Amino acid sequence: TSNLAVMGSASAAQPESLSKFPRWSLFSPAANVVQNKIPDEGGEGDGDKVDLAEQSLLNKLIRHSLVKNRNQVEVQQADPNSPLFSVKTFQELRLKPELLQGVFNMGFNRPSRIQENALPLMLAEPHQNLIAQSQSGTGKTAAFSLAMLSHVNPDNTWTQCLCVAPTYELALQIGQVIEQMGKFCPNVKLAYAIRGNRMDRRVKLQEQIVIGTPGTILDWCTKYKLIDPKKITMFVLDEADVMIAMQGHRDQSIRIHRLLNKNCQMLLFSATFEDSVMKFAERVIPDPNIIRLKREEETLDTIKQFYVLCREKEDKFTALCNLYGCLTIAQAMIFCHTRKMAGWLASSLIKEGHQVALLSGEMAVEQRAAVIERFKNGREKVLVTTNVCSRGIDVEQVSLVVNFDLPVDLEGNADNETYLHRIGRTGRFGRRGFAVNMVDSENSMEIIKQIEMHFSEISLF
Repeated sequence: TSNLAVMGSASAAQPESLSKFPRWSLFSPAANVVQNKIPDEGGEGDGDKVDLAEQSLLNKLIRHSLVKNRNQVEVQQADPNSPLFSVKTFQELRLKPELLQGVFNMGFNRPSRIQENALPLMLAEPHQNLIAQSQSGTGKTAAFSLAMLSHVNPDNTWTQCLCVAPTYELALQIGQVIEQMGKFCPNVKLAYAIRGNRMDRRVKLQEQIVIGTPGTILDWCTKYKLIDPKKITMFVLDEADVMIAMQGHRDQSIRIHRLLNKNCQMLLFSATFEDSVMKFAERVIPDPNIIRLKREEETLDTIKQFYVLCREKEDKFTALCNLYGCLTIAQAMIFCHTRKMAGWLASSLIKEGHQVALLSGEMAVEQRAAVIERFKNGREKVLVTTNVCSRGIDVEQVSLVVNFDLPVDLEGNADNETYLHRIGRTGRFGRRGFAVNMVDSENSMEIIKQIEMHFSEISLF
Protein backbone atom coordinates (compact mmCIF):
# COMPACT_ATOMS: atom_id res chain seq x y z
CA THR A 1 0.00 0.00 0.00
CA SER A 2 1.09 3.55 -0.62
CA ASN A 3 1.54 6.19 2.06
CA LEU A 4 -1.08 8.45 3.58
CA ALA A 5 -0.69 12.00 2.29
CA VAL A 6 -1.91 15.24 3.99
CA MET A 7 -4.74 17.10 2.41
CA GLY A 8 -4.19 20.45 4.09
CA SER A 9 -5.99 22.39 6.75
CA ALA A 10 -9.61 23.49 6.37
CA SER A 11 -8.58 27.12 6.70
CA ALA A 12 -6.56 27.01 3.48
CA ALA A 13 -7.84 29.03 0.51
CA GLN A 14 -10.38 27.19 -1.63
CA PRO A 15 -8.42 25.13 -4.17
CA GLU A 16 -9.34 24.35 -7.75
CA SER A 17 -8.10 20.79 -7.75
CA LEU A 18 -6.94 18.16 -5.31
CA SER A 19 -3.33 18.87 -6.21
CA LYS A 20 -3.75 22.38 -4.78
CA PHE A 21 -4.26 20.94 -1.29
CA PRO A 22 -0.66 21.22 -0.01
CA ARG A 23 -1.22 19.12 3.08
CA TRP A 24 -3.62 16.40 2.00
CA SER A 25 -2.43 12.85 2.28
CA LEU A 26 -3.18 9.98 -0.02
CA PHE A 27 -3.15 6.31 0.85
CA SER A 28 -4.62 3.19 -0.73
CA PRO A 29 -5.21 0.47 1.81
CA ALA A 30 -6.44 -2.68 0.27
CA ALA A 31 -8.63 -5.45 1.45
CA ASN A 32 -11.72 -6.11 3.29
CA VAL A 33 -14.50 -4.98 5.77
CA VAL A 34 -18.14 -4.87 10.04
CA GLN A 35 -19.43 -2.03 12.08
CA ASN A 36 -19.17 -0.99 15.67
CA LYS A 37 -20.38 1.88 17.76
CA ILE A 38 -18.14 4.79 18.60
CA PRO A 39 -17.48 6.01 22.12
CA ASP A 40 -19.22 9.13 23.34
CA GLU A 41 -17.61 12.35 22.15
CA GLY A 42 -18.86 15.76 23.25
CA GLY A 43 -21.90 14.36 25.04
CA GLU A 44 -23.60 13.33 21.82
CA GLY A 45 -24.41 9.80 22.93
CA ASP A 46 -23.54 6.41 21.55
CA GLY A 47 -22.80 5.79 17.93
CA ASP A 48 -25.73 4.61 15.86
CA LYS A 49 -26.10 0.85 16.21
CA VAL A 50 -26.65 -1.58 13.34
CA ASP A 51 -29.42 -4.12 13.92
CA LEU A 52 -28.55 -7.18 11.82
CA ALA A 53 -32.18 -8.18 11.26
CA GLU A 54 -33.11 -4.63 10.22
CA GLN A 55 -30.11 -4.48 7.88
CA SER A 56 -31.15 -7.75 6.25
CA LEU A 57 -34.71 -6.49 5.78
CA LEU A 58 -33.44 -3.18 4.39
CA ASN A 59 -31.36 -5.01 1.82
CA LYS A 60 -34.40 -7.00 0.71
CA LEU A 61 -36.53 -3.86 0.42
CA ILE A 62 -34.10 -1.88 -1.72
CA ARG A 63 -32.97 -4.64 -4.08
CA HIS A 64 -35.30 -5.15 -7.01
CA SER A 65 -32.77 -7.08 -9.07
CA LEU A 66 -29.95 -9.48 -8.38
CA VAL A 67 -26.63 -8.12 -7.20
CA LYS A 68 -23.81 -8.42 -9.71
CA ASN A 69 -21.72 -10.87 -7.73
CA ARG A 70 -18.27 -11.79 -9.04
CA ASN A 71 -17.47 -14.18 -6.21
CA GLN A 72 -16.62 -17.72 -7.17
CA VAL A 73 -18.62 -20.49 -5.50
CA GLU A 74 -16.93 -23.31 -3.63
CA VAL A 75 -18.96 -26.51 -3.14
CA GLN A 76 -18.02 -29.03 -0.44
CA GLN A 77 -19.97 -32.25 -0.90
CA ALA A 78 -21.07 -34.56 1.89
CA ASP A 79 -20.56 -37.47 -0.53
CA PRO A 80 -17.49 -36.81 -2.70
CA ASN A 81 -18.55 -39.66 -5.01
CA SER A 82 -21.85 -38.02 -5.84
CA PRO A 83 -21.82 -36.28 -9.25
CA LEU A 84 -21.56 -32.50 -8.92
CA PHE A 85 -23.19 -30.29 -11.49
CA SER A 86 -24.55 -26.79 -11.89
CA VAL A 87 -27.15 -25.34 -14.22
CA LYS A 88 -27.07 -22.34 -16.52
CA THR A 89 -30.82 -22.23 -17.25
CA PHE A 90 -33.95 -22.89 -15.20
CA GLN A 91 -35.17 -25.28 -17.91
CA GLU A 92 -32.34 -27.68 -17.01
CA LEU A 93 -33.98 -28.19 -13.59
CA ARG A 94 -37.01 -29.85 -15.22
CA LEU A 95 -39.46 -27.87 -13.14
CA LYS A 96 -43.22 -28.18 -13.41
CA PRO A 97 -44.44 -25.93 -16.26
CA GLU A 98 -46.54 -23.78 -13.91
CA LEU A 99 -43.54 -23.25 -11.62
CA LEU A 100 -41.24 -22.37 -14.52
CA GLN A 101 -43.90 -19.89 -15.65
CA GLY A 102 -43.83 -18.31 -12.19
CA VAL A 103 -40.03 -17.99 -12.29
CA PHE A 104 -40.05 -16.24 -15.65
CA ASN A 105 -43.01 -14.08 -14.62
CA MET A 106 -40.82 -12.71 -11.78
CA GLY A 107 -38.21 -11.59 -14.30
CA PHE A 108 -35.62 -14.30 -13.61
CA ASN A 109 -34.15 -15.14 -17.02
CA ARG A 110 -31.23 -17.25 -15.84
CA PRO A 111 -30.01 -18.54 -12.47
CA SER A 112 -27.72 -16.38 -10.32
CA ARG A 113 -24.33 -17.69 -9.22
CA ILE A 114 -25.67 -19.14 -5.97
CA GLN A 115 -28.74 -20.59 -7.73
CA GLU A 116 -26.63 -22.35 -10.36
CA ASN A 117 -25.00 -24.48 -7.67
CA ALA A 118 -27.62 -24.64 -4.90
CA LEU A 119 -30.73 -25.57 -6.88
CA PRO A 120 -29.42 -28.89 -8.27
CA LEU A 121 -28.42 -29.90 -4.72
CA MET A 122 -31.76 -28.82 -3.21
CA LEU A 123 -33.82 -30.56 -5.89
CA ALA A 124 -31.76 -33.76 -6.08
CA GLU A 125 -33.29 -37.17 -5.38
CA PRO A 126 -32.74 -38.66 -2.89
CA HIS A 127 -32.79 -35.35 -1.02
CA GLN A 128 -29.60 -33.76 0.32
CA ASN A 129 -29.01 -31.34 3.19
CA LEU A 130 -27.39 -28.00 2.47
CA ILE A 131 -25.59 -25.17 4.26
CA ALA A 132 -25.18 -22.19 1.94
CA GLN A 133 -23.47 -18.83 2.34
CA SER A 134 -25.13 -16.07 0.38
CA GLN A 135 -25.63 -12.36 0.91
CA SER A 136 -28.90 -10.53 0.41
CA GLY A 137 -29.57 -9.77 -3.22
CA THR A 138 -27.88 -12.87 -4.67
CA GLY A 139 -31.11 -14.79 -5.24
CA LYS A 140 -31.04 -17.20 -2.30
CA THR A 141 -34.64 -16.46 -1.20
CA ALA A 142 -35.88 -17.28 -4.70
CA ALA A 143 -33.72 -20.41 -4.64
CA PHE A 144 -35.16 -21.97 -1.49
CA SER A 145 -38.67 -20.74 -2.39
CA LEU A 146 -38.37 -22.62 -5.66
CA ALA A 147 -37.11 -25.67 -3.78
CA MET A 148 -40.11 -25.63 -1.42
CA LEU A 149 -42.62 -25.13 -4.23
CA SER A 150 -41.04 -27.99 -6.18
CA HIS A 151 -40.95 -30.20 -3.11
CA VAL A 152 -44.58 -30.10 -1.97
CA ASN A 153 -47.25 -32.51 -3.13
CA PRO A 154 -50.34 -30.30 -3.67
CA ASP A 155 -52.62 -33.32 -3.24
CA ASN A 156 -51.52 -33.66 0.38
CA THR A 157 -53.36 -31.03 2.42
CA TRP A 158 -51.02 -30.80 5.37
CA THR A 159 -47.88 -28.80 6.11
CA GLN A 160 -44.85 -30.26 4.35
CA CYS A 161 -42.36 -27.36 4.28
CA LEU A 162 -41.33 -25.11 7.19
CA CYS A 163 -39.33 -21.93 6.66
CA VAL A 164 -38.02 -20.10 9.73
CA ALA A 165 -36.92 -16.44 9.58
CA PRO A 166 -35.67 -14.28 12.48
CA THR A 167 -38.29 -11.51 12.30
CA TYR A 168 -41.91 -10.86 11.37
CA GLU A 169 -40.91 -8.49 8.55
CA LEU A 170 -38.38 -10.88 7.02
CA ALA A 171 -40.94 -13.68 7.08
CA LEU A 172 -43.39 -11.48 5.16
CA GLN A 173 -40.71 -10.63 2.59
CA ILE A 174 -39.93 -14.33 2.01
CA GLY A 175 -43.64 -15.13 1.83
CA GLN A 176 -44.14 -12.54 -0.90
CA VAL A 177 -41.48 -14.27 -3.01
CA ILE A 178 -43.17 -17.65 -2.51
CA GLU A 179 -46.56 -16.18 -3.42
CA GLN A 180 -45.23 -14.57 -6.59
CA MET A 181 -43.29 -17.62 -7.69
CA GLY A 182 -46.23 -19.92 -6.93
CA LYS A 183 -48.73 -17.66 -8.70
CA PHE A 184 -49.56 -20.36 -11.25
CA CYS A 185 -49.72 -23.18 -8.68
CA PRO A 186 -53.25 -22.64 -7.29
CA ASN A 187 -53.30 -25.84 -5.25
CA VAL A 188 -50.21 -24.92 -3.22
CA LYS A 189 -51.14 -22.84 -0.17
CA LEU A 190 -49.03 -20.74 2.20
CA ALA A 191 -49.60 -19.81 5.86
CA TYR A 192 -47.75 -17.20 7.95
CA ALA A 193 -46.75 -18.27 11.45
CA ILE A 194 -46.24 -14.73 12.73
CA ARG A 195 -47.48 -12.69 15.66
CA GLY A 196 -51.11 -11.65 15.41
CA ASN A 197 -52.05 -14.38 12.92
CA ARG A 198 -54.70 -16.26 14.91
CA MET A 199 -55.59 -19.67 13.53
CA ASP A 200 -58.43 -22.06 14.28
CA ARG A 201 -56.84 -24.22 16.97
CA ARG A 202 -59.31 -27.08 16.52
CA VAL A 203 -57.98 -28.31 13.17
CA LYS A 204 -54.60 -28.99 11.61
CA LEU A 205 -53.32 -26.59 8.97
CA GLN A 206 -54.01 -27.57 5.36
CA GLU A 207 -51.41 -25.18 3.90
CA GLN A 208 -48.45 -27.09 2.47
CA ILE A 209 -45.90 -24.32 3.22
CA VAL A 210 -45.57 -22.41 6.49
CA ILE A 211 -43.21 -19.44 6.88
CA GLY A 212 -42.74 -17.72 10.21
CA THR A 213 -40.67 -16.82 13.23
CA PRO A 214 -39.23 -19.44 15.63
CA GLY A 215 -41.46 -18.72 18.63
CA THR A 216 -44.76 -18.84 16.73
CA ILE A 217 -43.76 -21.88 14.69
CA LEU A 218 -42.79 -23.69 17.89
CA ASP A 219 -46.19 -22.84 19.42
CA TRP A 220 -48.00 -24.07 16.31
CA CYS A 221 -46.10 -27.38 16.47
CA THR A 222 -46.35 -28.02 20.22
CA LYS A 223 -48.80 -25.83 22.08
CA TYR A 224 -51.63 -25.61 19.52
CA LYS A 225 -50.88 -28.76 17.48
CA LEU A 226 -51.66 -26.98 14.20
CA ILE A 227 -48.68 -28.67 12.51
CA ASP A 228 -47.54 -32.27 12.75
CA PRO A 229 -43.74 -31.84 12.76
CA LYS A 230 -43.23 -35.50 11.87
CA LYS A 231 -44.87 -34.81 8.48
CA ILE A 232 -42.48 -32.00 7.63
CA THR A 233 -40.22 -33.12 4.77
CA MET A 234 -38.29 -29.87 4.14
CA PHE A 235 -37.01 -27.45 6.79
CA VAL A 236 -35.45 -24.10 5.79
CA LEU A 237 -33.53 -21.89 8.23
CA ASP A 238 -32.93 -18.46 6.71
CA GLU A 239 -30.62 -15.69 7.98
CA ALA A 240 -28.87 -18.07 10.38
CA ASP A 241 -26.27 -15.49 11.41
CA VAL A 242 -29.05 -13.07 12.38
CA MET A 243 -31.03 -15.86 14.05
CA ILE A 244 -28.31 -16.90 16.47
CA ALA A 245 -27.59 -13.27 17.38
CA MET A 246 -31.17 -12.75 18.60
CA GLN A 247 -32.12 -13.70 22.13
CA GLY A 248 -33.99 -17.00 22.25
CA HIS A 249 -34.19 -17.61 18.50
CA ARG A 250 -31.25 -19.97 18.41
CA ASP A 251 -32.66 -22.25 21.12
CA GLN A 252 -36.19 -22.13 19.66
CA SER A 253 -34.83 -23.14 16.25
CA ILE A 254 -32.98 -26.08 17.78
CA ARG A 255 -36.17 -27.15 19.60
CA ILE A 256 -38.11 -27.08 16.31
CA HIS A 257 -35.39 -29.12 14.64
CA ARG A 258 -35.63 -31.80 17.38
CA LEU A 259 -39.34 -32.26 16.64
CA LEU A 260 -38.72 -33.12 13.00
CA ASN A 261 -38.35 -36.52 11.41
CA LYS A 262 -34.71 -37.50 10.97
CA ASN A 263 -35.31 -37.93 7.23
CA CYS A 264 -36.47 -34.33 6.82
CA GLN A 265 -34.40 -32.33 4.31
CA MET A 266 -32.54 -29.48 6.04
CA LEU A 267 -31.50 -26.24 4.30
CA LEU A 268 -29.63 -23.46 6.11
CA PHE A 269 -28.69 -20.06 4.67
CA SER A 270 -26.40 -17.47 6.20
CA ALA A 271 -24.64 -14.33 4.98
CA THR A 272 -21.56 -15.20 7.04
CA PHE A 273 -19.76 -18.39 7.99
CA GLU A 274 -18.39 -17.34 11.35
CA ASP A 275 -17.52 -20.00 13.94
CA SER A 276 -20.75 -19.41 15.86
CA VAL A 277 -22.79 -19.96 12.69
CA MET A 278 -20.97 -23.14 11.78
CA LYS A 279 -21.30 -24.60 15.29
CA PHE A 280 -25.02 -23.85 15.17
CA ALA A 281 -25.31 -25.35 11.69
CA GLU A 282 -23.52 -28.52 12.72
CA ARG A 283 -26.14 -29.07 15.44
CA VAL A 284 -29.12 -28.87 13.10
CA ILE A 285 -27.85 -29.96 9.66
CA PRO A 286 -26.49 -33.53 9.52
CA ASP A 287 -24.13 -34.54 6.69
CA PRO A 288 -24.57 -31.33 4.69
CA ASN A 289 -23.34 -30.18 1.33
CA ILE A 290 -21.71 -26.79 1.89
CA ILE A 291 -21.66 -23.87 -0.52
CA ARG A 292 -19.33 -21.00 0.28
CA LEU A 293 -18.71 -17.80 -1.58
CA LYS A 294 -14.98 -17.44 -2.02
CA ARG A 295 -13.99 -14.04 -0.71
CA GLU A 296 -13.62 -11.56 -3.52
CA GLU A 297 -10.26 -9.90 -3.91
CA GLU A 298 -11.58 -6.51 -2.93
CA THR A 299 -8.38 -4.52 -3.26
CA LEU A 300 -10.05 -1.10 -3.55
CA ASP A 301 -7.33 -0.08 -6.00
CA THR A 302 -9.87 2.17 -7.72
CA ILE A 303 -10.35 4.29 -4.56
CA LYS A 304 -8.00 7.19 -3.77
CA GLN A 305 -7.98 7.84 -0.03
CA PHE A 306 -7.09 11.11 1.70
CA TYR A 307 -7.32 12.81 5.06
CA VAL A 308 -7.70 16.50 5.80
CA LEU A 309 -6.47 18.22 8.96
CA CYS A 310 -9.12 20.26 10.80
CA ARG A 311 -9.25 22.05 14.14
CA GLU A 312 -12.90 21.40 15.08
CA LYS A 313 -16.30 20.36 13.78
CA GLU A 314 -16.93 23.65 11.95
CA ASP A 315 -13.56 23.34 10.20
CA LYS A 316 -14.57 19.90 9.00
CA PHE A 317 -17.68 21.43 7.46
CA THR A 318 -15.56 24.11 5.73
CA ALA A 319 -13.28 21.41 4.34
CA LEU A 320 -16.30 19.51 3.06
CA CYS A 321 -17.61 22.61 1.26
CA ASN A 322 -14.13 23.24 -0.20
CA LEU A 323 -14.16 19.71 -1.54
CA TYR A 324 -17.27 20.46 -3.55
CA GLY A 325 -15.40 23.27 -5.26
CA CYS A 326 -12.63 21.05 -6.59
CA LEU A 327 -14.29 17.76 -7.47
CA THR A 328 -16.95 16.80 -9.96
CA ILE A 329 -19.14 14.75 -7.67
CA ALA A 330 -21.84 12.45 -9.02
CA GLN A 331 -23.14 11.40 -5.62
CA ALA A 332 -21.59 11.36 -2.16
CA MET A 333 -22.06 9.50 1.11
CA ILE A 334 -20.95 11.17 4.34
CA PHE A 335 -20.59 9.11 7.53
CA CYS A 336 -21.09 10.54 11.01
CA HIS A 337 -20.85 8.66 14.28
CA THR A 338 -24.04 9.92 15.99
CA ARG A 339 -27.55 10.77 14.90
CA LYS A 340 -27.14 14.26 16.36
CA MET A 341 -24.03 14.97 14.29
CA ALA A 342 -25.66 13.57 11.16
CA GLY A 343 -28.71 15.79 11.69
CA TRP A 344 -26.56 18.90 12.21
CA LEU A 345 -24.47 18.19 9.12
CA ALA A 346 -27.47 17.46 6.87
CA SER A 347 -29.23 20.68 7.86
CA SER A 348 -26.00 22.69 7.38
CA LEU A 349 -25.49 21.26 3.89
CA ILE A 350 -29.10 22.00 2.96
CA LYS A 351 -28.56 25.64 4.02
CA GLU A 352 -25.62 25.71 1.60
CA GLY A 353 -27.97 24.68 -1.21
CA HIS A 354 -27.07 21.00 -1.54
CA GLN A 355 -29.59 18.24 -2.22
CA VAL A 356 -29.18 16.13 0.90
CA ALA A 357 -30.89 13.06 2.33
CA LEU A 358 -30.52 11.97 5.96
CA LEU A 359 -30.43 8.34 7.05
CA SER A 360 -30.09 7.16 10.67
CA GLY A 361 -31.16 4.45 13.07
CA GLU A 362 -34.22 6.12 14.60
CA MET A 363 -36.04 5.84 11.24
CA ALA A 364 -38.25 2.83 10.53
CA VAL A 365 -36.80 0.34 8.06
CA GLU A 366 -39.42 1.29 5.47
CA GLN A 367 -38.50 4.97 5.85
CA ARG A 368 -34.84 4.14 5.37
CA ALA A 369 -35.67 2.13 2.25
CA ALA A 370 -37.58 5.12 0.82
CA VAL A 371 -34.62 7.45 1.46
CA ILE A 372 -32.20 5.03 -0.21
CA GLU A 373 -34.52 4.69 -3.21
CA ARG A 374 -34.53 8.47 -3.68
CA PHE A 375 -30.75 8.53 -3.39
CA LYS A 376 -30.32 5.67 -5.86
CA ASN A 377 -32.64 7.44 -8.29
CA GLY A 378 -30.50 10.58 -8.07
CA ARG A 379 -33.15 12.77 -6.49
CA GLU A 380 -30.66 13.60 -3.73
CA LYS A 381 -26.97 13.95 -4.48
CA VAL A 382 -25.67 13.60 -0.92
CA LEU A 383 -26.56 10.98 1.68
CA VAL A 384 -25.58 11.86 5.26
CA THR A 385 -25.73 8.74 7.38
CA THR A 386 -24.49 6.85 10.41
CA ASN A 387 -23.22 3.26 10.45
CA VAL A 388 -26.69 2.00 9.55
CA CYS A 389 -25.64 2.53 5.93
CA SER A 390 -22.05 1.30 6.09
CA ARG A 391 -22.61 -1.95 4.26
CA GLY A 392 -24.69 -3.59 1.59
CA ILE A 393 -25.89 -0.52 -0.33
CA ASP A 394 -24.55 -0.28 -3.87
CA VAL A 395 -25.09 2.92 -5.86
CA GLU A 396 -23.01 3.09 -9.03
CA GLN A 397 -22.97 6.90 -9.12
CA VAL A 398 -21.30 7.31 -5.70
CA SER A 399 -17.90 8.88 -6.43
CA LEU A 400 -17.08 10.24 -2.97
CA VAL A 401 -17.25 8.86 0.56
CA VAL A 402 -16.42 11.18 3.46
CA ASN A 403 -15.69 9.96 6.97
CA PHE A 404 -16.81 13.11 8.79
CA ASP A 405 -16.18 11.09 11.95
CA LEU A 406 -13.62 8.29 11.86
CA PRO A 407 -14.87 4.81 12.83
CA VAL A 408 -13.57 3.47 16.15
CA ASP A 409 -14.45 0.50 18.34
CA LEU A 410 -15.59 0.46 21.96
CA GLU A 411 -12.01 0.81 23.19
CA GLY A 412 -11.45 3.87 21.02
CA ASN A 413 -9.17 2.11 18.54
CA ALA A 414 -9.59 2.19 14.76
CA ASP A 415 -12.48 0.05 13.56
CA ASN A 416 -10.77 -1.15 10.40
CA GLU A 417 -13.60 -3.33 9.13
CA THR A 418 -16.15 -0.52 9.38
CA TYR A 419 -13.70 1.76 7.62
CA LEU A 420 -13.47 -0.64 4.71
CA HIS A 421 -17.25 -1.12 4.54
CA ARG A 422 -17.74 2.64 4.50
CA ILE A 423 -15.24 3.54 1.81
CA GLY A 424 -16.35 0.51 -0.19
CA ARG A 425 -19.54 2.42 -0.98
CA THR A 426 -17.53 4.22 -3.67
CA GLY A 427 -15.46 2.65 -6.42
CA ARG A 428 -18.25 0.16 -7.08
CA PHE A 429 -18.27 -2.01 -10.21
CA GLY A 430 -14.73 -0.99 -11.16
CA ARG A 431 -15.35 2.76 -11.21
CA ARG A 432 -12.91 5.24 -9.71
CA GLY A 433 -13.78 6.90 -6.42
CA PHE A 434 -12.48 9.10 -3.61
CA ALA A 435 -12.56 8.59 0.15
CA VAL A 436 -11.81 11.57 2.42
CA ASN A 437 -11.22 11.35 6.18
CA MET A 438 -11.63 14.34 8.49
CA VAL A 439 -8.92 14.54 11.18
CA ASP A 440 -9.62 17.02 13.98
CA SER A 441 -7.36 15.95 16.86
CA GLU A 442 -4.22 14.06 17.80
CA ASN A 443 -6.44 11.11 18.64
CA SER A 444 -7.98 11.20 15.13
CA MET A 445 -4.48 11.28 13.65
CA GLU A 446 -3.61 8.19 15.67
CA ILE A 447 -6.72 6.45 14.31
CA ILE A 448 -5.65 7.25 10.74
CA LYS A 449 -2.18 5.81 11.46
CA GLN A 450 -3.77 2.66 12.90
CA ILE A 451 -5.89 2.24 9.77
CA GLU A 452 -2.88 2.68 7.49
CA MET A 453 -0.81 0.26 9.55
CA HIS A 454 -3.57 -2.35 9.58
CA PHE A 455 -4.06 -2.38 5.83
CA SER A 456 -0.35 -2.27 5.06
CA GLU A 457 0.19 -5.43 7.13
CA ILE A 458 -2.68 -7.61 6.00
CA SER A 459 -2.37 -9.79 2.93
CA LEU A 460 -4.92 -10.02 0.16
CA PHE A 461 -6.94 -13.11 -0.52
